[in-house]
Amino acid sequence: MLARRWQHDPEGESSYKEEGRSGGAYIEGREGAACPDAFHPDDDDDHDHDDNDNEQCRRGAQVRAQDDEGADELDANAEELCHDRPGDEYFRLNVGGDCRDVVRCDKASEIGVTRLATVRCPTGLAFDIERQTCDWKTNVKNCEQLEMGWPLTWTNRPVTGRAKSPTVTSSRWYPCLSPVYIEASMRVNIKWEVQVVLGLDYTLLTTMYYTPEPRKVLPILKTDEPVCPDGKLSCGNKECIDKELFCNGKPDCKDESDENACTVETDPNRAPDCDPTQCVLPDCYCSADGTRIPGNIEPQQVPQMITITFNGAVNVDNIDLYEEVFNGQRQNPNGCQIRGTFFVSHKYTNYSAVQDLHRRGHEIAVFSLTHKDDPQYWTQGTYDDWLAEMAGARLIIERFANITDGSIIGMRAPYLRVGGNTQFDMMADQFFVYDASITASLGRVPIWPYTLYFRMPHKCNGNGGNCPSRSHPVWEMVMNELDRRDDPTFDESLPGCHMVDSCSNIQTGEQFGRLLRHNFNRHFNSNRAPLGLHFHASWLKSKKEYKEELIKFIEEMLARSDVYFVTMVQVIKWMQTPTELSALRDFQDWKETCDEKGQPYCSLPNACPLTTRELPGETLRLFTCMECPNNYPWLLDPTGDGFAVKK
Repeated sequence: MLARRWQHDPEGESSYKEEGRSGGAYIEGREGAACPDAFHPDDDDDHDHDDNDNEQCRRGAQVRAQDDEGADELDANAEELCHDRPGDEYFRLNVGGDCRDVVRCDKASEIGVTRLATVRCPTGLAFDIERQTCDWKTNVKNCEQLEMGWPLTWTNRPVTGRAKSPTVTSSRWYPCLSPVYIEASMRVNIKWEVQVVLGLDYTLLTTMYYTPEPRKVLPILKTDEPVCPDGKLSCGNKECIDKELFCNGKPDCKDESDENACTVETDPNRAPDCDPTQCVLPDCYCSADGTRIPGNIEPQQVPQMITITFNGAVNVDNIDLYEEVFNGQRQNPNGCQIRGTFFVSHKYTNYSAVQDLHRRGHEIAVFSLTHKDDPQYWTQGTYDDWLAEMAGARLIIERFANITDGSIIGMRAPYLRVGGNTQFDMMADQFFVYDASITASLGRVPIWPYTLYFRMPHKCNGNGGNCPSRSHPVWEMVMNELDRRDDPTFDESLPGCHMVDSCSNIQTGEQFGRLLRHNFNRHFNSNRAPLGLHFHASWLKSKKEYKEELIKFIEEMLARSDVYFVTMVQVIKWMQTPTELSALRDFQDWKETCDEKGQPYCSLPNACPLTTRELPGETLRLFTCMECPNNYPWLLDPTGDGFAVKK
């Protein structure tokens, strides 16, 4: 078993499509929709428009109405909306409708003017402004929020930060004035005296002073002539500091610009581009665009590997599903049973069931200890946060599922919110071999897993934009997005989906079957990169036909001689020693978990009712074949032995 640095001290998860048009975007002025920023509602209160009229919005005395096609170009409006706004920030123009529509600023149009590129989430999803991604509508709590920011504060003194307050409504009622129009207006009005309706009473509030969010100062990284000595780079204020101080998580420039250009593309200390002469298997694998087959084997001799993964707690709600899918009778062409990978979260997990999954040859990986529902907690998490969440979760699984062979070496971030270099630094220190959280956009050819010694071969897609930029000795089991079109031959392009259950257009078993077979063909007929089918068990159980269609697909694939259902670790082992199909039946690295190990450890696990000071008021049951701990395991006490309160 690998030694690990972290020990417990008792004292101590979208996709969207963009459509653009030249010029500015006109915001429809019909009832319930917001007027454009810097445009005021028409003062006409008689509402005697016929069905062919548009409600009007005015700027000063000028009234501009939308034409029949809705294409009136408000260039000035787009310029004002996009002033000091990053081009990759999505925001709403109104809060009406189904919460699917947002826009972003496109300052690189062919005609040289700023335009608004419109974005619409797939049916059934809504756009989460704070997370900047599409998600199930029940998970989106900010449909009344126009843009990223913080609550609006009314005060007599200047306030920094963007203005927000979904509850503030203008006292002048107009059909095209949304409840949050006032906040949007604060972008272009430094002082604004606002009257709001509080119940039935009109209250005149004090003038609100609004200071826009300050623009971040960028370092000066590219110059015609050197401005700093060798080994140093220029801050935005032309101060020179050591290159290695840039993007280390701690501001070193006086203007803090050394921490403001740290993406995969801009980090001065970023990993180098792939160099196949230096990156050699079995320890390193990369290719320029991520599509090259390991070992340069001809596609016809590459096994089509399929990975089935499940995220979340393992318990009575899903154990029966896992037993049906992995029933012990379905075998790969080499005679070994098909296997899956389970990314296990802690709360509500039955560790005796996890222990049995491991005994039967499935791979167990970690999905965090708390599974906190704040995406920013993961994207901006500290080293200690990631350490406690992932190393702590592994310690709990090892102890209470009695997994002592050091086989828990993979992890997936909740909500697929990658923690950047911080997460991967922790992974390397704690001997995690792979991450399975980064998604690759739907492209012409799928991407193979890769190591992060060199720069990742695709754009940072979603994930809060916090992909690792530095070099790390970690494998990335990239999640290729699935093509969710019903008929790829005729249907227009749609954004891909990384989890099967995020393919919102899948409503029937028949549609699910088409999704499985089309994406299999897409991988099989190109470079045969592993096909990932990633699930939450609750989705498969939501309709009996989903489970039946998955089992039907598995059995259909197993009738072939070139398809294998394997774990994440088995994919890595094949890539480390690429082996052609003709020799794969004797591939020893896939024989290690071919047979089940012994008998179940216990038939009746302990049901331990436990509490912890970290979760006051909660009593949780821990199911385990091991001895009950003193406390419910949690962040500060992952073993459950108890912890001392620091004085």
